[in-house]
Amino acid sequence: MNLILRADASVAIGTGHVMRCLALAQAWQDAGGHAVFALAETTPAINERLRREGYETVGMAVAPGTHEDSDQTARLAADRLAKWVAVDGYRFGADFQRALVASGLKVLFIDDNANCKYYAADLLLNQNVYAEAADYRNRAPATKLLMGLRYALLRREFTQLRSWERQIPTIARNLLVTMGGSDPTNLTPRVLQALEQIDIEHMNVRIAIGGSNPHRASLEKSASQISGCVELLNDVQNMAELIASADVGVAAAGTVSWEICALGLPSLLVPIADNQMRAAEELGRLGAALIIRPTFGPTEIANTLRELMQSASSREKISARARALLDLDGPGRVVAEILASSN
Repeated sequence: MNLILRADASVAIGTGHVMRCLALAQAWQDAGGHAVFALAETTPAINERLRREGYETVGMAVAPGTHEDSDQTARLAADRLAKWVAVDGYRFGADFQRALVASGLKVLFIDDNANCKYYAADLLLNQNVYAEAADYRNRAPATKLLMGLRYALLRREFTQLRSWERQIPTIARNLLVTMGGSDPTNLTPRVLQALEQIDIEHMNVRIAIGGSNPHRASLEKSASQISGCVELLNDVQNMAELIASADVGVAAAGTVSWEICALGLPSLLVPIADNQMRAAEELGRLGAALIIRPTFGPTEIANTLRELMQSASSREKISARARALLDLDGPGRVVAEILASSN
C-alpha cells in the first residue's frame, strides 16, 4: 500500500502538479495506504505544506524527465516496496513511462494535453472537462483510460463539503482573487488595478496568493492602497473555506478551476498558460465560468466583474452549471482503479 508520487513545483511551472498529487495522496491515505512524494524541483512553501500534512518527501538530484530521473524513481519505489508510481508533469514523456514499466512498476500517468508521442502507463488519467479517448490512440494495449471530471483530483477539504449549498445574494460583495500557487506571469497586480475601478458598496476582497509567489511584498503594498476592506492572504491552507465564503471569484484557469466549480463559485477565469486555454474555453462554452484573456486590461476586467457582481441571475446560472460538472468522488475513484489494477 505504498505509493510514490513523482511531481515537481517551482515559480515557473507553478504548484498545480504537486497539489493534485496531494489530493491523490490524501485519498490513498484514507484507503489505508502510505504516500511518498519524490521531488526534483520544489519550493519552501510546498515542502512545508507536505510536511504539515505528514507526508514523506524525497529530493531527486536529477533533471526532470531524464533517464536518471526514471532510474532514481524506480530505485526509490523498490526501496519503499511500492508497486505503484503516480507521475504528474509535462516533462515526463514516453521514454520515462516505458522505463518505469520496464522496471516492473505499475504506473498512473496524470496528463492534460495528450502531448506524449506514446503512453505506456497502466492507468492514464486526464481529469479535464475536455478529455477524450480519441486523444490517446498512441498507447499500450493494456493502458486503461480515466477520462474527465469524474476523476477530478480534489483535496479532502473539498470532498468534505459535498452536502454544502451555496447561497446567491442579490449583490455580490465578497470577492476572492487567486492566481495560483506562484502566479508566474504576475497577473494579480492587474486584477488589483481593476478592483480600484469597482465602486460596489461594502465590497470585501480576499486576495489569496500562494506561498511560492515571489511578489508578496509588492502585492501587500498594492493591496493596502485599495479603498475598502481588502485582505491579502499568503500560503492559505483553507482554500475550500475561502471559496465557499466568497460570492464571486477571479482566478487562474488551472487546478483551482475545478475547486471553484466543485463549490459553484461564479468566477472570471484567466488562462495564464497555453496549457490552460483549452479547459478555460470549454468551461466558458458550458456556461460554467466567464473567461478573461490574460491580455485584457484592468478596465475590461473591472467592467466584466462589476456586471457579474450586480447580476444575481447570471451568477445563479454559472454556479449551477459549474457545480453540476463534478460530484467530488474523483479521488476515491482513482484510488479504486489503482487497487483494482494492482494484480
